[in-house]
Amino acid sequence: MRSQDTSSLSIGALAKRTHCKVQTIRYYEQIGLMPPPERNAGNQRRYTEAAVRRLTFIRHARDFGFTVESIRELLDMSDRPDMPCDHVDSLAQRHLQEVETKLARLSSLREELHRMILQCQGDRVGECRIIEVLSDHQLCRYHGQE
Repeated sequence: MRSQDTSSLSIGALAKRTHCKVQTIRYYEQIGLMPPPERNAGNQRRYTEAAVRRLTFIRHARDFGFTVESIRELLDMSDRPDMPCDHVDSLAQRHLQEVETKLARLSSLREELHRMILQCQGDRVGECRIIEVLSDHQLCRYHGQE
């Protein structure tokens, strides 16, 4: 019996190691975030530890909410370790500002939902404050903050 080659992984093994779906790996290859893998004699994709590290980086960046284009930039910069990291800092600062803007919107939305629920008397749908506010955007304090 032949021993299993530990220097390369199948796409399924890569997916399992990185907690990423096979379809997602193929998508990242298609859009160029992951380089095309080597293929074995049976034309199956084979991945190295470098692919594991790259895909882990992509997953973590996605978990932090970075866009595909931002991840592409980060990967490009990570491939050049001698360059100054001020562009990385700038990209992260920009993303932080976007996150803070989203959080402010969500906070405002949460307050409006609480207000609508508190104003609802729980009688009939025809007299429901929640339905009324959702039907007439002018009644919503959240209006215009989108």
